[in-house]
Amino acid sequence: MDLIELLKRPWPWYVAGPLIGLTVPVLLLLGNKSFGISSSLRHICAAVIPAGLPFFKYNWRKEAWNLFFVAGIAIGGFVGNFALGNPDAIVVADDTRQTLAALGVSDFSGLMPADIFSISNVFTWKGLIFFVVGGFLVGFGTRYAGGCTSGHAIMGLSNLQWPSLVATVSFMIGGFACTHLLLPFLLSLAL
Repeated sequence: MDLIELLKRPWPWYVAGPLIGLTVPVLLLLGNKSFGISSSLRHICAAVIPAGLPFFKYNWRKEAWNLFFVAGIAIGGFVGNFALGNPDAIVVADDTRQTLAALGVSDFSGLMPADIFSISNVFTWKGLIFFVVGGFLVGFGTRYAGGCTSGHAIMGLSNLQWPSLVATVSFMIGGFACTHLLLPFLLSLAL
């Protein structure tokens, strides 16, 4: 198997997980940097918003490496999708298909259900609920929790930080509650 074919296949958790986990010691050793994605939005706002808000008055250039990291993730996602896409069909468990079909989701042709995440849905009530309101809640929750799931679950837990454990457990409980309680209600409104 050549390198391109290896990159096109999904990597098992026991390979991808440790590689993600190894970013923590690498960042700490290379410059005492913390892994996290959500802080990059603050850095972008500090760089481009000329308002005199105290929250954005700091030396964002010191954290410019984080902006390059996020840009690399975006570019990597683009390359991964268009140049190194998995040639195999998306596999969704039969029980999951049945549960989602009962909620009105039936298109499993891509990584995200097109019934919800399509360009045609952006300017509909469904788009308002899932994209605008959902995006605001994710952004608010990230700021309120002091970081995102990657920062708390990968960086914070590896540094044995109590707030990161509380945040990660809260993220999981919130995710389960939203999946089983809130999502069916929202889909009944939107679909």
